[in-house]
Amino acid sequence: MRILITGGAGFIGCNFVRYMLNRYPDDEIVVLDKLTYAGRLENLQGVMDKITFIKGDICNREDVEKVGDCDVIFNFAAETHVDRSIIDAGIFVKTDVFGTYMLLEYARKNEVEKYIQISTDEVYGSIEKGSFREEDALDPSSPYSASKAGADLLVRAYYKTYGLPVLITRSSNNYGPYQYPEKLIPVLILNALHDKPLPIYGTGKNVRDWIYVLDNCEAIDVVFRKGRSGEIYNIASGEEKTNIEVAKIILRELNKPESLIKFVKDRPGHDFRYSLDTTKIRELGWKPKVRFENGIRKTISWYVKNKWWWKPLIK
Repeated sequence: MRILITGGAGFIGCNFVRYMLNRYPDDEIVVLDKLTYAGRLENLQGVMDKITFIKGDICNREDVEKVGDCDVIFNFAAETHVDRSIIDAGIFVKTDVFGTYMLLEYARKNEVEKYIQISTDEVYGSIEKGSFREEDALDPSSPYSASKAGADLLVRAYYKTYGLPVLITRSSNNYGPYQYPEKLIPVLILNALHDKPLPIYGTGKNVRDWIYVLDNCEAIDVVFRKGRSGEIYNIASGEEKTNIEVAKIILRELNKPESLIKFVKDRPGHDFRYSLDTTKIRELGWKPKVRFENGIRKTISWYVKNKWWWKPLIK
């Protein structure tokens, strides 16, 4: 099988590439990545000789056509940072919506067997109580989440209009190795290592469900193998933590004082709580394996041992 992984040099994408190489060693893995600030060849160190790598932009038809024939597409390619989307929404609309359109057209014209869209829990918006189910209405709050919601709707439209065999996964907040140090957990870890203030938005009481990235990779694979065409599957661990809790856990693991925590002005449209109902994917036989306390230790250990990876990024 020839598998295309777009955005495979990004955080979740590079972890998924490694997962697939281990899980399906006889398949051919093709990675298409633009190599933006967060998509780095360093993320694929050690596996470049096992994959076909193409530098290209999913918004560019010629770049996508360089891939040639493939059987399956996993679309991880996206602009993902909420703060950046508030500053410049246009690139998010272009990559997340128009880029998805380009891939769907490629999949349709080349009769791809399966197209898997990697989405986010943020498309649902915030929820005070309970958990979102896959059929709930979308209510995105940021340009980032709105662009991802638009992409999801386009993917569903290609299923309904053209019969394209699509699947959508919506996962909660991922953490783990290779996450670019603009997201909460790597920022907190690296600041703590350098005895710098740990910035926490508002009161720090915003709630997120944290899933270790390799648990998400396995869940995406389960959806690929067992999911029903045209369906959406929520992916989450059920490990809800406030941002202040996350900061305190990291400081405790690194033996650093809580006095390093610094509350900063909240960002516009900051969702208070995300929570997903994962009944549907659990019925496929998946469940998370890594508890947050263990996952955060693994993540901290990775950043401590891999200074070569993050030092050029924080200068």
